[in-house]
Amino acid sequence: MSTSDKNTAHLTRRTLLGGATAVALAATTGVGTARATPVVKGQVPAIWREFTRTPFTHPQIPYIGRAGAHAGARRLPRHRVVADVTDYGAVADGVTDSAPAINRAIAAAGRAGGGTVTIPPGTFRIDDLIRIGHSNVVLRGAGSARTKLYATKNLTELIGVYGSRYGGDKSSWSWAGGLIWLAPEARWNSLVTAIKAKAWPFEGWTGNKRDEWTPLTAVEPARQGASTVKVADPSHLRPGALVLLRLADDADHTLLEHMSGGGPGPEAYFWDDKTKLTSYVPYEWPVRITRVHGRRVTLERPLPLDIRPEWTPQLVTHVKELTGSGVEGLTLEAVETVQSPHLLDKGYNGVVLQCAYDCWVDDVTVRHVDNGFGLVAASACTLRGTTVAGRGSHHPYFCREGAHDNLIEDFTIEQRTVPARPDTQLHGINVEGLSSYNVWSRGDMRMGTFDSHRGLPFANVRTDITVNNNGRHGGDAIAGPLFGARFTHWNVRVTNGRAGLMKIDGLAPYSATVGLNEVTEFDQIDVPDFTGDLHARLELYGTTDVVRPRNLYEAQREL
Repeated sequence: MSTSDKNTAHLTRRTLLGGATAVALAATTGVGTARATPVVKGQVPAIWREFTRTPFTHPQIPYIGRAGAHAGARRLPRHRVVADVTDYGAVADGVTDSAPAINRAIAAAGRAGGGTVTIPPGTFRIDDLIRIGHSNVVLRGAGSARTKLYATKNLTELIGVYGSRYGGDKSSWSWAGGLIWLAPEARWNSLVTAIKAKAWPFEGWTGNKRDEWTPLTAVEPARQGASTVKVADPSHLRPGALVLLRLADDADHTLLEHMSGGGPGPEAYFWDDKTKLTSYVPYEWPVRITRVHGRRVTLERPLPLDIRPEWTPQLVTHVKELTGSGVEGLTLEAVETVQSPHLLDKGYNGVVLQCAYDCWVDDVTVRHVDNGFGLVAASACTLRGTTVAGRGSHHPYFCREGAHDNLIEDFTIEQRTVPARPDTQLHGINVEGLSSYNVWSRGDMRMGTFDSHRGLPFANVRTDITVNNNGRHGGDAIAGPLFGARFTHWNVRVTNGRAGLMKIDGLAPYSATVGLNEVTEFDQIDVPDFTGDLHARLELYGTTDVVRPRNLYEAQREL
């Protein structure tokens, strides 16, 4: 190694230890950049240097360096191949209904304790939805450009009308369910039974009525960012187990205020009439236990919030999770239909993960869908190399019902192939319903918006994304604020200059907007939910791809 190489290596290590990243170093010095490529002089904002000193407790930027399946592992698990769908009767002729054969192959893999089910190249017609209900089962095509599932029916036809538990004539297929649906078998059966009985269910980790849980132990007070907690009774806890941290709000709504950053603004906010929002509480956060030592329990992820006695903190049971399962290397194309009016979707939906932990979707395209990829009460999951294409969709991506710690990276929303009907609505990358610590990274959004859909999502990150900002956000007024605390937009390139939900320093409390080109307001103009000083940060505004590190998630992984 030359002297200059040694100096560069030393600088890299020293910079990492001091809180910057190798990415920032290369970008600002030109190291590793071809001579023919113009070097943009990067700028490291003050807020990044602050964050590296207190990464778990920074007031504006959340720690999301472990988001995704297996703490954001670059290499996803590879299960042995146990079945091929053609051995169960699937035919790649585009005419034969292959859904029964594919589901038989998946069920056989589940009975065998897991494994990979392969789908060869070709077009396979499916007249039913595809279900993965057992852990450690992966459905793998030959690549999204080679294997296609052609779906002919929607979820209304296959399961039935799904009304909203909040009333009205809305279709819950507008934000739930997929034609490829990953959910624990027992949970899926209970959901479908409730839908068919028109007993519109809750969709999360604790059952249709949110009461299918048992206390394991009370938890003593702790601070956000801690990885070890002290419990009253560790006898029901073991390393490797998934538990649910449950925090209930008090009469003064101090938990919701804490999620909003605290202070005069959230304290003055009127919460009691936000009945949709308050129905999302208690806050339920799934996490694996890594160690039990006496009454001290170590968790695989740092605490997302403080733990205070007034919130009755406890570890509880939950519905049995789906874990270690995934979908890879295929295209799901729905029969092309006219998009339904807003909130009346029939359920030509793509891939949904529900009550899933450490699951993934990799190299999958969905086309002509009402809603693309969904995370519903899913946590620690990865969506990688996914694309939404075709005639246009309502939610290209949705993240709701208390979905946490997920990673959506290298994603694309293509421009729609037919004009939008005036009675439809396009959102984009959606997050709502107390969902927290989710990351959208390296995105190419040729349409849509950053849809914070009320319901107080908090501590979410959108980073290194190019967006043609032509969508609109949604959310009922009774769902409460658009943003909680620690929302971060980092290195966002808005190609059409529209501001809506891109520049959030005037809307989101204790937030950060860093490295955004200049944008201007358009027809959907929001006012802050909270009064007074929002304690929001705005740095390197009016720049394009100048902020270093370029990608906040990647930089946090390096710390």
